[in-house]
Amino acid sequence: MIDVRRFESLGTFENDWLKAHYHFSFAGYRDDARTHWGALRVWNDDTIRPHTGFDRHGHQDMEIVTYVRRGVITHKDHLGNEGRTVAGDVQVMSAGRGIQHEEHNREDEPTQIFQLWIFPNENGIKPAWETRSFPKGDRAGSLVTLASGRKTDSGALPIHQDAAILGATLKPGQTVRHELERGRHVYLVPALGRLTVNGKEIKARDGVAIHGEENIEFKAVEDTEILMADVPRL
Repeated sequence: MIDVRRFESLGTFENDWLKAHYHFSFAGYRDDARTHWGALRVWNDDTIRPHTGFDRHGHQDMEIVTYVRRGVITHKDHLGNEGRTVAGDVQVMSAGRGIQHEEHNREDEPTQIFQLWIFPNENGIKPAWETRSFPKGDRAGSLVTLASGRKTDSGALPIHQDAAILGATLKPGQTVRHELERGRHVYLVPALGRLTVNGKEIKARDGVAIHGEENIEFKAVEDTEILMADVPRL
């Protein structure tokens, strides 16, 4: 089963500093057919105006992965963590038993991010935050694991769930394949470009929900950058 969720069909929110598109029910947007996909609860596509952002607020018992598509996001939390994550890189926050944080675009240009929330496999853990650089050249033509809770994925940012976040950059005509284990769910969004997924054409910022497919083939039609979540079924 491959369900293509076109960018134009997503939930939306806009104010004077944020323009957001929601792949799943979030905040004031509700779609009973799109509440989560396996352990993936949220996939938000946010554009943040310069010198604005999310003021301090709290989270609990959620794994939050932020992928920067364009610009820079600056994180600060009550634990003393502070850092910048630039385009193409990833940050992970394990909210655990509770964390207060803020996320701002302190630059002169808009920042664009994908933010994913994943249900953890254990509640009440010690909260943590970490960011890591993943040069795009290392992802050229292949899927690279960026964040994972699976013991076999060494070098990835840690999350507390049997899930993996993967990224790839593809040139026109390049193909990558992903084997999907029984009972697992995949959600894929191209950050840019155009590709086919098992023959179905997908454009930038469309969502693709997949399960029940043993093998998934991604073939780039033009220069393409993709982000993918492989998560367990709840």
